[in-house]
Amino acid sequence: MKNKRFIMYGAILIIVFILIFIGYFIYKNIKKENKNSEFEYVPQEEISEEQLRQTVITLYFLDSNEYKLAPEARTIDSKQLVSNPYEVLINLLISGPKNEKLLKLIPDGTSLIKAELKEDTLFLDFSSEFVKEQNLGKEQEELIIKSIVNTVTELTEVNKVMFLIDGEKDKGFSDDGVTFNKEFIRE
Repeated sequence: MKNKRFIMYGAILIIVFILIFIGYFIYKNIKKENKNSEFEYVPQEEISEEQLRQTVITLYFLDSNEYKLAPEARTIDSKQLVSNPYEVLINLLISGPKNEKLLKLIPDGTSLIKAELKEDTLFLDFSSEFVKEQNLGKEQEELIIKSIVNTVTELTEVNKVMFLIDGEKDKGFSDDGVTFNKEFIRE
């Protein structure tokens, strides 16, 4: 009877050692697999310096289907915005949209003479083509102003916009629609 107990305890002890041995090898293999996958990173592609300089801007144009302003996002090199971001934004508005469903609002022949920020007001000085004999109607003139104001107020430092024509204040569109005798804010 003592022999049977001794054999039974011996068998149990051998089974426990075998289970510990198997568990140890399983643990080592799992740890080894995790170690390999945890620290091995392979990038899909290297990011170039040019890609690091990219930024997204928002320009506002006329939606030809709904006859209201619609945003157009563009990715540009942020270096373009360093010296005078206001000129860059306005010149992109003057050039027109890339999206075929959007329409340019600023009249042809218009050029920006100067863009200058004073406190939180951006002074935009346009050539006379901006207002000359357009006869656009008050609704379209307001859309032109909103397009410009919404675009430049995307920049945090700009809260108001003052329009000048050939350096002069208090001008307006030739059909006596919208006049520039006040600062414009985003609506």
